[in-house]
Amino acid sequence: MEIRNLNPESLEKAAGMLKAISHPVRISIIGCLEPGKRKSVTEIHNQMGIEQSTASHHLGILKDKGVLGSKREGKNTYYYLKHDSIVALLNCIGDCCR
Repeated sequence: MEIRNLNPESLEKAAGMLKAISHPVRISIIGCLEPGKRKSVTEIHNQMGIEQSTASHHLGILKDKGVLGSKREGKNTYYYLKHDSIVALLNCIGDCCR
């Protein structure tokens, strides 16, 4: 699907996802998540070395904008990439920054 073929509603959704991704902590969170795998808030905040409340805040934004999905199991919520192509997008942007 090409951007020029998207309707205004889809363009708004795409812009919202890009805005959600455009924060250093959120880019790092996406980098922690491997396609097809999921991690708990605890695993993410420990891996990143940030406060759990900070991780939860940013995970909520990414989930709200459709970048991440989540599944609750008991007391834990596990997060995963809803679109594996997000990683390719960030890798492409990273290549442009080198």
